[in-house]
Amino acid sequence: MRGLSLLALLVATPALAEPILPAGLEALPPARIVLLGETHDNPVHHDLQARAIAAIRPSALVWEMLTSDQAARMPLVREDAAAVGAALGWEGSGWPDFAMYFPLIQAAGPARHFGAGLPRQQVRGAFAQGAAAVFAGDAARFGLDRALPPEDQAAREAEQFAAHCAAMPMEMMGGMVEAQRLRDAELARVALEALEQTGGPVVVITGSGHARRDQGIPAVLALAAPDTQVLSLAFLESDPGEGAPFDLWLVTPPAERADPCASLR
Repeated sequence: MRGLSLLALLVATPALAEPILPAGLEALPPARIVLLGETHDNPVHHDLQARAIAAIRPSALVWEMLTSDQAARMPLVREDAAAVGAALGWEGSGWPDFAMYFPLIQAAGPARHFGAGLPRQQVRGAFAQGAAAVFAGDAARFGLDRALPPEDQAAREAEQFAAHCAAMPMEMMGGMVEAQRLRDAELARVALEALEQTGGPVVVITGSGHARRDQGIPAVLALAAPDTQVLSLAFLESDPGEGAPFDLWLVTPPAERADPCASLR
């Protein structure tokens, strides 16, 4: 990895890989950037995220769910969920009910809010042209100028194929991987921007896939800012088993939901 010394890797990577209980959210290991990976439609995960945020007391929250323009419209007074949601233009965004996310904003108190969500057109550009071609930052710094090792590329394409219910041609999965790499890089870029502007700690609200140390935001940050302490905490609906790609994880019951693949069969 370019510019990544063994010492920097040890600094950037906490010596952790273990499950925790909810009480453990009150005393998380120190880090400059904390990733709180969720299952988007699980309300328990959002309750636990709010609990962690209250304990961390971050100076900034970075949102996968908000663009930079939306985050800039965050009201100074954040007491009414309907008013805040309207200001952010949440309705119709495709994300789950804002009522599940509002407690995170309340728990963050005076923290600043940053958006790392990307417009569909830019994501489509990554699908067609590759992530490096449409990334707004330094593609080389965030690792987008390099192809993935063949085994890693194949594994990611297989994961995307399964995530899309095996309903799309396998030939399209390379583009899906590029779109995912773009999102990881943008979340990492904005997290570093928030850290520079506020001093940290910074909490990133994102899906658990983006919080993976082996291929998500932490892997990008290890390239872009190897001396930055990063903690990856995932809220999951099943035991990830041995070799889980997170520093810490907390398993909850799954949310009640219809089979997302039923309509595609």
